[in-house]
Amino acid sequence: MATAIPLFASFKYADSLTVVGISFCTALVCEAISWILIYRTSSYKSLKSSIDKASKKLETMKTDNPSSKLAIKKSKTKKIDRVESSLKESSRDLSLFKFKSGAVVALVLFVVFGLLNSLFEGKVVAKLPFHPITIVRKMSHRGLKGDDSTDCSMAFLYLLCSISIRTNLQKFLGFSPPRGAAGAGGLFPMPDPKTN
Repeated sequence: MATAIPLFASFKYADSLTVVGISFCTALVCEAISWILIYRTSSYKSLKSSIDKASKKLETMKTDNPSSKLAIKKSKTKKIDRVESSLKESSRDLSLFKFKSGAVVALVLFVVFGLLNSLFEGKVVAKLPFHPITIVRKMSHRGLKGDDSTDCSMAFLYLLCSISIRTNLQKFLGFSPPRGAAGAGGLFPMPDPKTN
């Protein structure tokens, strides 16, 4: 079994804080890798600016009050469709561009998870303040002996910390996706209602 950092060895929450600290450091490393491979490149900056421009243009086109003439409405809907399609295309290109560094980041996360798993195997690192439902219990009690459902394994704590810390770190550093890219495109885009 592994022990926490000697400074915190006698501290009650040493294992929990170790997992949270390693999760924070991993998030910093992953964002540094993403900055090197994605965010500092001119391709990313041009894609981001085109998405921002297209989403602002689409927003203003949808909020403008059209005249009651049918011909103006048809031309405006054609323009809106063109802007929407360019926004979807730019968002798709941005997702593919980010996919390159995703493999490197995934490799880092797998290595750190494997290291933590070997350090904290079968060890309770936290206590949950509630009794989780069955599906959550299987995740939170993974690899632990005993029947106390409030025991929390390293895997569950690391998962929660990684998700929350990395997302907030991206927002803090300004690396969150452009606002127009969030809903448009992605790996599983919403179907277009006009094609039905």
